[in-house]
Amino acid sequence: MTKILVLHGLGMEMRGKTQAAIDQWGTDTLDDYDRKIREYADELKVEVETFHSNVEGEVVERLHQARQGDVDAVIFNPAGYTSGHAALVGAISEMEFPVIEVHLSNPMSRGAVSEIAPASKGLLYGFGVIGYYLAMRGLLDSLSG
Repeated sequence: MTKILVLHGLGMEMRGKTQAAIDQWGTDTLDDYDRKIREYADELKVEVETFHSNVEGEVVERLHQARQGDVDAVIFNPAGYTSGHAALVGAISEMEFPVIEVHLSNPMSRGAVSEIAPASKGLLYGFGVIGYYLAMRGLLDSLSG
């Protein structure tokens, strides 16, 4: 069974908890996202592990562990790690499996430019939580082909 690691970056634990009324991400929390991601994984018959950290070194370490062979691909929502984190970009560049960058919204609409993007196999922006499903589907197709 294909195993995909879903990484959530800096600040994702605050989704749905602060400024939910004006927040473009809505009222869903990180737990809600993880529940939906597990539902998508079950539908696609994919094993999924989710991991969140606000500590860049912990995310880098999890990527290095993944490189040792326990996952087939990574879906990464860098959130607050989208730019200014060279060690993270370096770690992604070293991965021998595909890494897909996912954002719930379009960060470019806010002027953000992803430094993760050049190191990633693909990008999905602006589709909300279903972007994780689309990333899983795309990964399954590319891994089987």
